[in-house]
Amino acid sequence: MSTENMNSYHSNMSRRESLKLLGTLSAMTIIPMVTGCSLTSKSTKGHWPTLNLAPITAKGYGKDPNLIIPPSSPWPKTLTASQLNLVAVLADIIVPEENGFPAASQVNVPDVVDEWVSAPYSRQQNDRVVILSTLIWIDDEAKLRFNKEFVQLSNKQQLAIMDDIAYRAPDLAEEFVQIAEAFALFRGLVLAAYFCSPAGMKDIGYMGNVPIVGDYPGPTPEAKDHLDKVLKELGLEA
Repeated sequence: MSTENMNSYHSNMSRRESLKLLGTLSAMTIIPMVTGCSLTSKSTKGHWPTLNLAPITAKGYGKDPNLIIPPSSPWPKTLTASQLNLVAVLADIIVPEENGFPAASQVNVPDVVDEWVSAPYSRQQNDRVVILSTLIWIDDEAKLRFNKEFVQLSNKQQLAIMDDIAYRAPDLAEEFVQIAEAFALFRGLVLAAYFCSPAGMKDIGYMGNVPIVGDYPGPTPEAKDHLDKVLKELGLEA
């Protein structure tokens, strides 16, 4: 989502679709395990928002959820329109439109982020603190540098901020260490949501379950040799 149409993010994802993705992402390891209460780096330099968030008290699925036909709306989403716009701009910087594949906002990644931070589970609620703090920090930094909110900046100005926080390099300035760690969580969530989408799976060449014409060819000789080696090491060979 470019700066020119920064206020036009609109979702076409159903609630059921976003809930299914939430369940998928909850089981993935690509999303960094960083929580609002345990950021390893808390610097006294720079700025960091202090949040006073009202707890989310909605009920979850319970211990025996219906994963085939989940509830259509078990809890309310919590991101504001301006937060969704910011998520869309940031997500498209992480996963831009290129090589015939859509940008992150075009496959409704912001809705998945919204679902994640709105879910009433401990993992998601800890991440909610980190992600909302990240969004506030980025807007605050944009105002400090350029006197505008992040979505109002030029692409060059946006990338100037992103270059400082995108990765935790060994020589990273101390005032960016905490936000770089928090941004890693946001980036991991965006990437996981994108590559769970049909376009994202196509981008990485994931075929899924496809029928094989004719007899099943079985494993390759290399695979068999590797299996035999492992079984022998474990003392399980025939």
